[in-house]
Amino acid sequence: MSRSAAVKQIISPDEKESICREMLEALKDGSMLPGELDKKSVEEEYAVNCRMLPVWASYDDEEGRLQGFLALRETSPYAAEIYIMGVKKEYQRHKAGKALFTAMLNYARRQGYEYLQVKTVKQGVSEAMDAANVFYQGLGFRELEVLPLWGDSDPCQIYIRNVNF
Repeated sequence: MSRSAAVKQIISPDEKESICREMLEALKDGSMLPGELDKKSVEEEYAVNCRMLPVWASYDDEEGRLQGFLALRETSPYAAEIYIMGVKKEYQRHKAGKALFTAMLNYARRQGYEYLQVKTVKQGVSEAMDAANVFYQGLGFRELEVLPLWGDSDPCQIYIRNVNF
């Protein structure tokens, strides 16, 4: 059964942090954070940083429950990155992620960004992250490079996408 998503941009810093914390808790199985990182300190950093970033949240139209979220971070006047994104398991493959991305992409275009990037674990290394790789590729992201940012066991794949693609 497909569930429709209502996406809204979140303005309140407290609400942004709360949404980030709820999503990180909901996805504790490690599907959002690479293995060798100190997850507790990384989660805290994400939650605090989301307070100051543009954040979108997706809600179930029928029940009003939080489905997922996305935070965007400017990396230069010409580019931004998906800082963190997550969709609860029960809403994956129900277009919540696509709806979040579309809302963010429209914002990125209005801001005049030319490029978007996203970092994930290299395909084939983590079964949990392979679905994210396929998702980003399906949105038009292309491989740029792989860096050892997260340790040897979780090589960081950087994807890029032209905003006007």
